Amino acid sequence: MFILYNLAIYVTSFFLHIIAFFSPKVNLFVKGRKKVFTELKKHINDKDSTIWVHTASLGEYEQGLPIVEKLKAEYPTFKIVVSFFSPSGYQVIKQRKTADLVTYLPLDTAKNAKRFIKLLQPKIAIFIKYEIWPNMLKELNNGSIPILLISAIFKPDQIYFKWYGGFMRNALEKFSHFFIQDLESEKLLNSIGLNNSTITGDTRFDRVSEILQQNNSLEFMDNFTQNYPCFIMGSTWPEDEELLVAYINAASHKMKYVIAPHTIVPKEIARLRQQIKKRTVLLSEISENPLADAEVIIVDTIGLLTKIYSYAQIAYVGGAFTTGGLHNTLEPAVFGIPVIIGPIYSGFKEAEELVKLRGIFSVHDKAEFTS
Repeated sequence: MFILYNLAIYVTSFFLHIIAFFSPKVNLFVKGRKKVFTELKKHINDKDSTIWVHTASLGEYEQGLPIVEKLKAEYPTFKIVVSFFSPSGYQVIKQRKTADLVTYLPLDTAKNAKRFIKLLQPKIAIFIKYEIWPNMLKELNNGSIPILLISAIFKPDQIYFKWYGGFMRNALEKFSHFFIQDLESEKLLNSIGLNNSTITGDTRFDRVSEILQQNNSLEFMDNFTQNYPCFIMGSTWPEDEELLVAYINAASHKMKYVIAPHTIVPKEIARLRQQIKKRTVLLSEISENPLADAEVIIVDTIGLLTKIYSYAQIAYVGGAFTTGGLHNTLEPAVFGIPVIIGPIYSGFKEAEELVKLRGIFSVHDKAEFTS
């Protein structure tokens, strides 16, 4: 099975290099990985003690941030290295000073894993939530390096618990300990003979608590809102934008709107802007436009949404028109405002609970959204 897995990784790499010619995001994904080993050689030497934290993207990084900050405080002589799978997280966090080094995770081939671990020399490796990479885990395990999975959540339909999931179960066995979110996850791990877990909850709650306490002021939002009520629409997909744009265009009351699409693609941003009939500016162009006169801001940059939510009187969180796609509802909910989502939120425990408590409202279509 390992042979098939490695073959699949190489085939994926081949096609990614082709797709990179047509997709800016995939181009970043491919180009960024060309510098990984050079960056490690430059910033990590044999005398360094390192702690490696790996996360998929920006959302999972925010989930793991309380841990990164605690590690920095508790182990000031260690170098904290944070790796990303996705370009969106890397592009934002590389500018911050939280970690000593921010890098991409190379594609999970056996050769890459050996080289990466040899250069990084971590004393411990910490993976956030869903990140299971068999070759990396195998190499860490071969080096007797402790491996933790943080804020993990498991569900019966995942491959680890299927009759054909032996290969991925073997990968799970490499973890030294699982810090999991709920009792169901513990029972599922126990069912495949893994008893090394502790229920610690979801670190996203720790993170949003920190967000509530931090300074969330943004000068451009102060200039934009002008004390008018503000509707923030975060992490939206085209399915969300279809009903949101219709609502904005039909609205007659005085309100300010912010739309932050999940994917920042110039062509899609231009399409969205063209569909909106009210005075609209892009966040990247605010220096050229009088914000007080604008009615809508489209956020075409990454990394500010958590602060922008603090200006909302009401929020919409995208992704719930597709299975498994709902984004973080805790980020706006922590500010004590009503939150709207689409219809597909089963399995997102915080959303399920907040719907019951009427802190979140789920809508199925345009008619229900505007009613």
